[in-house]
Amino acid sequence: MRYLIVGSGLFGSVFAHEAAKRNHEVKVIEKSNHIGGNIYTKEIEGIQVHQYGAHIFHTKMENIWEYVQQFAEFNNYINSPVANFNGEIYNLPFNMNTFNKLWGVITPSEAKEKIESQKKGYVLEKNPRNLEEQAISLIGPDVYEKLVKGYTEKQWGQSATELPAFIIRRLPVRFTYDNNYFNDPFQGIPVGGYTQIIERMLDHENIDVQLNCDFFDRKQEYIDSDYKIVFTGMIDQFFDYRLGELEYRSLRFENEVLDTDNYQGNAVVNYTDAEAPYTRIIEHKHFEMGNGNKGKTVITREYPKKWRRGDDPYYPINNDRNKKMYSSYVKLARDENANVIFGGRLGQYRYYNMDQTIMAALQVVKREFEELA
Repeated sequence: MRYLIVGSGLFGSVFAHEAAKRNHEVKVIEKSNHIGGNIYTKEIEGIQVHQYGAHIFHTKMENIWEYVQQFAEFNNYINSPVANFNGEIYNLPFNMNTFNKLWGVITPSEAKEKIESQKKGYVLEKNPRNLEEQAISLIGPDVYEKLVKGYTEKQWGQSATELPAFIIRRLPVRFTYDNNYFNDPFQGIPVGGYTQIIERMLDHENIDVQLNCDFFDRKQEYIDSDYKIVFTGMIDQFFDYRLGELEYRSLRFENEVLDTDNYQGNAVVNYTDAEAPYTRIIEHKHFEMGNGNKGKTVITREYPKKWRRGDDPYYPINNDRNKKMYSSYVKLARDENANVIFGGRLGQYRYYNMDQTIMAALQVVKREFEELA
């Protein structure tokens, strides 16, 4: 078989690697000037800078953890972000350290009692109708006002009362003094950055990689060829937005090299007040335990923005309208392009963590090559 992989992010690269191992011919085309998609890292001042936002690998799936370690050595980084609300610093996820700073409570029972007493002043629906009601029903108004409302409204560009409740249903709240954001047993950052993972996945004699190559410049030619296509771009763009335009939130990144060893003391600081125009500042050297040139650090300010055609799409907006439209595109793909596999965040219009992306790609690999066998 001959496969054309559109996009060199995690999904496309995992599929390319597995297909090449099985002696299939693989061509990977990438419209950017680098491989790796959104996990691309670039060395600046001896520091691996995450060019498209913070990426912390974490998973509950031991097989996925073992799989990714074929391609890089991982350190034992634990994600422990903090929140800055108008100069007040709080631990995330919401835990006993957060509650102690807010209210002076010491025991879990005191924290629970405080949250319940705060909720009594609100008329709460049994089934919260929006994100604000959902958040207050979970953690009360103090935590919501300081640590959820401003950040979330900046992130999504809408009032919390207009956002669906499901966005925050899995809000981590812990009654322990534990700042580890994830519950996953496997967690870390690849020593030397993420780009090497993609480089090693694509380092095979059966794989040809072409950068600065836009699928849409020769779309019909590729479709008419004898390649089977794995498309990891936007499914609505593939069909020229025939059924409408799916919605996303985009991001803008502002990098700055500073003449200091340590700017903020943590890899990720969320700015949860409404006044700060960015949602967070990332200091990349803390991902690799302070590595980097002496007297230098690199920070990135992350600004959410409304997505428009031509912008990079980051977060699918999974409301009822978009879910229905995506389902229609899936049906259209089955009817008109059965020889095209749509994968990844954009091809499947869902928010994937890195481990979920790898798992989804391996599931497609299993279906594809079991069928061929």
